[in-house]
Amino acid sequence: MEREYNPQEVEKRWQKFWEEIELYRTPEPPKRKYYVLEMFPYPSGKDLHMGHLKNYAIGDAVARAKMMEGYDILHPMGWDSFGLPAENAAIKYGVHPREWTYKNIEGFRSQLKMMGISYDWDREFATSDPEYYRWTQRLFLLLYERGLAYRKGGWVNWCPKCKTVLANEQVIDGRCERCKTPVIKKKLTQWYFKITDYAERLLKDLEKLEGRWPESVIKQQRNWIGRSEGVEIVFMEGDLPIRVFTTRADTLFGVTFISVAPDSQIAEELLKRVSSEVAHSIEEYAANSLNRSVQERTQSKTGIFTGLYARHPFTGESIPIFVADYVLGEYGTGAVMGVPAHDQRDYEFARRFNLPIKVVVYPDSEEALREFIELSCDETENEEFAFEYKGRRYVCRLKGAYERKGILKNSGEFTGLKSDEAIDRIAQRLKEMDLGGPAVSYRLRDWLVSRQRYWGAPIPMIHCERCGVVPENELPVLLPEVEKFQPEGRSPLENVPEFINTTCPKCGGPAKRDPDTMDTFVDSSWYFLRFTDPHNDHEMFSPEKANRWMPVDQYIGGAEHATKHLIYARFITKVLYDAGLLKYDEPFSNLFTQGLVLMGFWWCKECNRRIAEEDLYDVKVVGTQKVGYHDTPEGPHEVIWLVEMMSKSRGNVVPLGPFVREYGADAARIAILFAAPPEQDFEWTDAIKRAAVNFLNRVWRTFYTLKEAGVSPTLQPDLSKDKELLLLANDSIKGIREDLNRFKFNTAISKLMVLLGEFKPSKYSRHNLGWVSQVFVRLLAPFAPHLSEELFHEMGMDELFGEKTVFQVGLPKALEGLEAEEVSIGVQINGKTRGSLIVPKDASQEEVLDLLRSHPKLAKYINGKELKRVIYVPGRLINVIVT
Repeated sequence: MEREYNPQEVEKRWQKFWEEIELYRTPEPPKRKYYVLEMFPYPSGKDLHMGHLKNYAIGDAVARAKMMEGYDILHPMGWDSFGLPAENAAIKYGVHPREWTYKNIEGFRSQLKMMGISYDWDREFATSDPEYYRWTQRLFLLLYERGLAYRKGGWVNWCPKCKTVLANEQVIDGRCERCKTPVIKKKLTQWYFKITDYAERLLKDLEKLEGRWPESVIKQQRNWIGRSEGVEIVFMEGDLPIRVFTTRADTLFGVTFISVAPDSQIAEELLKRVSSEVAHSIEEYAANSLNRSVQERTQSKTGIFTGLYARHPFTGESIPIFVADYVLGEYGTGAVMGVPAHDQRDYEFARRFNLPIKVVVYPDSEEALREFIELSCDETENEEFAFEYKGRRYVCRLKGAYERKGILKNSGEFTGLKSDEAIDRIAQRLKEMDLGGPAVSYRLRDWLVSRQRYWGAPIPMIHCERCGVVPENELPVLLPEVEKFQPEGRSPLENVPEFINTTCPKCGGPAKRDPDTMDTFVDSSWYFLRFTDPHNDHEMFSPEKANRWMPVDQYIGGAEHATKHLIYARFITKVLYDAGLLKYDEPFSNLFTQGLVLMGFWWCKECNRRIAEEDLYDVKVVGTQKVGYHDTPEGPHEVIWLVEMMSKSRGNVVPLGPFVREYGADAARIAILFAAPPEQDFEWTDAIKRAAVNFLNRVWRTFYTLKEAGVSPTLQPDLSKDKELLLLANDSIKGIREDLNRFKFNTAISKLMVLLGEFKPSKYSRHNLGWVSQVFVRLLAPFAPHLSEELFHEMGMDELFGEKTVFQVGLPKALEGLEAEEVSIGVQINGKTRGSLIVPKDASQEEVLDLLRSHPKLAKYINGKELKRVIYVPGRLINVIVT
């Protein structure tokens, strides 16, 4: 055993050894399965960095721990290689997407292998492999056959920079999630998946995931699905029904206008009913509206009167119809009823267009009355209205909307009812009239899967003038090699006649292929299933094999996928369950979402640029903000310390390859896992790196010292001696195993550091140090596998256990009956922590108080004072209330 640790030599040797003994080969069939999976990466960049590693280090620690617990492990890796990230990068660097993608895959693979991550590389694939996207195309056809894939024209989200359509889930705050360009609306005929058919199941089945998925992700999905119970109300414009959904049907008699979205189907129908001159004005208004972002539209209160009126279902009044930009076609029915007295947005619209304001809901409590009066003192031309409350008469003019529920007035047969009862009665009456009724609405919209880009799986549909739209009968439909693939606002494949022109599989006549490619989220919506049977060239996967391994026991990835990949994967899994291919309708039993790795930098606001640390002076902390100064021709400028996500596009990364070559893979793992709880963001610093490197060097030196002192590993401890050491080791076993199951990797490593500090040959017997040493190595193995394997062999533990590798030995189990006779409990006086106290494990409250009264430092807090109350939690704390 060398005195100094050489991670570069050690890590290469054990990686080769693990490969030779096929340690990571997936057992088939599994006896006790555990499927751990990290979200696979986009290979859109050349190198991995420390921010990427967090995901994989967490997954590897879990996989190795479960392997040591006796599970048969499926831990695969592949590449989410189709789509905008790779194509945009290829365009930026002037190379073909295929060349760019597969070169990056080689780099990613070599770096993950350099890390020694426990992947079964025999199951590797890329979604851009024809052998994979053949089955993505088959999935599309399966949805088509089941009535879940359809094509329709309409207004869609369009990114002017990426020059492609986007699903609603890919528009964040009105901007493209990739390039942050404001999204506009464009009218196109596109393919959709009918995810709305599964809205209720997707919502209800979130109950199955409670306690297994982060509550924040479950909440985001609930909000995105957006179930609302309310009432559908039909206003008739001649023979054209205009359907609105509302949760406030109690305000129906206060409707004074209807607004429809510029990008709604109902707006198109209304255009057919107006003069060409009016239609032109509406179309011009709609075009201007749809070129604005969603944020701009919803903050605006503009509109254009169509000249048309709809009939109120109860009063028969003529209600003017507007096209208004604040109404969004993708929400609800694309039409809303305007109730200006009881909705602030409608109030502002009505004031702008001088529309009537009818108050139909009045206060039903003193608190509501006060709010109502505050809104009712505006001297405007609005018509006065009067009402009585507890015998007192009020005459008011509204200066804003009164949005509370209350008592209905001026509402026909429903006058005098409270809001909730009125909503139910109105809904039932509308149902009897066949003009609406109780209804459920969802925010979720069908998944738009067409993309006008080159680098994706071709949509396997054919367009025939004679037969219409016909499915392809031979898969895969191969993506052709082209030189010109840059986006032009329409699919580049339209410019490839040898691809587009084909024969109709139904009639044999000339036909054209669909020119669009699929959203990359289709590729990733089922990849976890392909990993169960990656080489099958007859079907997507063998149901028998998939059902052996599914669902994924532990899925690990970013929370940013909550309303995209994670909801799409749930949808597709349910479709495949309904098709009889899967026994489970949820893909991921447990989900862990890791925090980000952040990087700090100095920023000068006045110069609008980063400043090198060596150019700073007078650096200090003001409050919680680090500040400094740098010199410029204009004089000193203040510089502040900022942190942001580690990202190559921001130029702030710590590349993984150089780090591992200098410090080792285990140092990278320990740094990432020890820095902070894995669900939290943390700022990368040199101190984190130093702590990891120093810890591993300390481990090596300690074991070198043990070996020099003649310590060799033992299977069982001698319980008659070294109680302090054995208790600490036993507590470490319990605590670290619990930490592993709870993803508390940072505290597990901290416990290892504490245990390492007790390896003292001068204090403890060699026999018990030998037992604790093999316990330590096995506990360290999930976090620092290379060093652990080296120590396992160097110290002769392989001979002791008769196993080739530490990962076949298993995690140590705590010794039965080895319990501390004394425990340390916290001491609080009047709720304030004052210290700790060593007490017998089964001490009574009076015994603890006696020990406290005689304690040299703590006694002063209670002696000579009146004890008002004592709160004692055995084994944990005592809180004494004194006066």
